[in-house]
Amino acid sequence: MIDNLSDLKKYLAEYDGPDMNIMEVCGSHTAAISKLGIRSLVSDKIHLLSGPGCPVCVTPSAYIDKLTELSKKENTIICTFGDMIRVPGSVSSLADEKGNGAKVKMVYSPMDTLTLAKNDRENNYIFAAVGFETTTPVYALLIDTILKENIKNVKILTAIKTMPEVINYLLQNGAKIDGFIAPGHVSVITGTKVYEPIAKEYSIPFGVAGFKGPELLTAITGIVKNRNKGIVENYYPSVVRDEGNIKARNLIDKYFDKCDAVWRGMGLIVNSGRILKPEYSELDAGSADLNDDHKLNRACHCDEVLMGKITPDKCPLFHKVCTPATPQGACMVSTEGSCHAWMTL
Repeated sequence: MIDNLSDLKKYLAEYDGPDMNIMEVCGSHTAAISKLGIRSLVSDKIHLLSGPGCPVCVTPSAYIDKLTELSKKENTIICTFGDMIRVPGSVSSLADEKGNGAKVKMVYSPMDTLTLAKNDRENNYIFAAVGFETTTPVYALLIDTILKENIKNVKILTAIKTMPEVINYLLQNGAKIDGFIAPGHVSVITGTKVYEPIAKEYSIPFGVAGFKGPELLTAITGIVKNRNKGIVENYYPSVVRDEGNIKARNLIDKYFDKCDAVWRGMGLIVNSGRILKPEYSELDAGSADLNDDHKLNRACHCDEVLMGKITPDKCPLFHKVCTPATPQGACMVSTEGSCHAWMTL
């Protein structure tokens, strides 16, 4: 493996082998690759694609519609991370409803919801729990605290996704990917072994990467060198282990079951989500059966972008009707979204 940064850059810039499509499936990687100008450092034969790694980008419209419906209820306050407020549903967004008088609060942590709720027993609080394996342990801790402290005015609405299943779905449904930059934060929880069955089945290399320039370049180099090899290599050993975080996964399993889940633009993916176990259903604000997914603008191509079939600039709305100020699809809402990140190129 090449250790020197200048040699990494030279190798990737001068690469003249077969064309390679390398996909990252982490929103933070998407943002870092664009911010650091990584695409400008690699050969034209290395195509870096952004996959379904942004949590808000893969949240289906039915989930947003449910949140907006709940936000209109009397004595109900929706708590969510900032990006979720602007995600379009099939009709409107939380931002639209807030402008019409609905009570929507941005929080920086799910646990902030508990502080608000304990200081305001007259209102019911619903936390929008979206994300991947990275944030699910925090949601499990939220449930744990609600039960231990007997907090009666907090529920969650879930749209939690799991990463291995969507990677497998992409490969089964026409995505032409020659290697994956495995998500760093997710891999802290899952470990690296979770990618091994997929790597072996499709003879595709995975490289678990950090978020700094040298870490990303090292992972990309490893993936290129391992072309057509079904192996997983860990280039982020300071925080990622083969077995992952067993304690966090046990906490997740205590409160959540696996379930089928709808991914925005991709439809139903079997066993790719998490939902509260039946014994904790009284804390669920109505997460089951949120399976509809309708585009706010039918010309939006977020689905093809998420699957790596086109780059954002190939969407007819990109940088015209669809901008960060006027997002027509979820990929433009978040700084971790493919289209939003592409705007910085």
